[in-house]
Amino acid sequence: MWWEIAIVLALGLGQSAVYAIVQLAYRLTDETPLADQTATLNPSRSDRELFDLIYQVLSIGFSLVPVLLVCFLLWQARRPHLGRLGLDGTRVIGDAGRGILLVVAIGVPGLGLYLAGRALGLFVAVNPAGLDAHWWTVPILLLAAARAALQEEFVVLGYLFARLRQLGWSPWTIIIATSLLRASYHLYQGPGAFIGNLAMGLLFGWLYQRSGRLLPFLVAHFLIDATVFVGYPWAAATWPDLFGLPS
Repeated sequence: MWWEIAIVLALGLGQSAVYAIVQLAYRLTDETPLADQTATLNPSRSDRELFDLIYQVLSIGFSLVPVLLVCFLLWQARRPHLGRLGLDGTRVIGDAGRGILLVVAIGVPGLGLYLAGRALGLFVAVNPAGLDAHWWTVPILLLAAARAALQEEFVVLGYLFARLRQLGWSPWTIIIATSLLRASYHLYQGPGAFIGNLAMGLLFGWLYQRSGRLLPFLVAHFLIDATVFVGYPWAAATWPDLFGLPS
C-alpha cells in the first residue's frame, strides 16, 4: 500500500510538492526580493491562439489522470461505487450549501492573509490569470479551477484519508499529515502560502473526518479558485496598489 500511495503522489501532488520546495529555495536565494517576484498560475502556453487553447485543454485533461486512478483504486463493485468518499448521489443540495458556507469561512480570511503576507514580504505576487484575452479564456480558467478542486480534494482528502486509515493512522495524524502535504505544494507562492494552506488543510481535514463527504470540499475549492482566476483582472484594475503585479 505504501508503494501505491507513493505512485499516486508521484503522478501529481507529490511531484508538485517537490518542485514547489525547490522553487522556494530558488526564490529565496535569488537577488530579487520575494515580494518583487511573481508566480503565474495559468500561463499562456503558445503565442498562437489555437495552439494555446489546445495545450491548455491537454494540460488540464492529463493532470486529471491521478483523479481517475484514485477513483479506480477506491471503486467498489456495489453501489454507491465511490461510497467511501461520500459520493453517493444523496444530499447533493445540502453538500453544495455547506461548500458555499466554506467559501465564506475561508475566502475572506484567505484574502486578508494574502494581502498581509504581501505587505510583509511572505508572498510572491500571484497572477492567477496569465492568459491573453480570448473567447475561451474564462471557460479555460473555470476548467482550471475545476481541475485544481478535483485533483487536490480527491487525492488529499478522499484517497489519503481512506488509505491511511487502512494503515492504522489516527484521525489527527492523518489530518496533520495531509495538511502538511497541501501546504507544501503551495510553497512556490512563498512561506505565507504554506501557512494559509496549512490552516485550510486542518479545517478541511477536521470537517471531512467528521462528515466523510467529499462534495462540500469540491464545491468550496472550485468556487474559491474560480473567483480568484476569473476575478483577478477586475481586482487588479480596481485596486492596483493591492493586487497589481510588481513592475
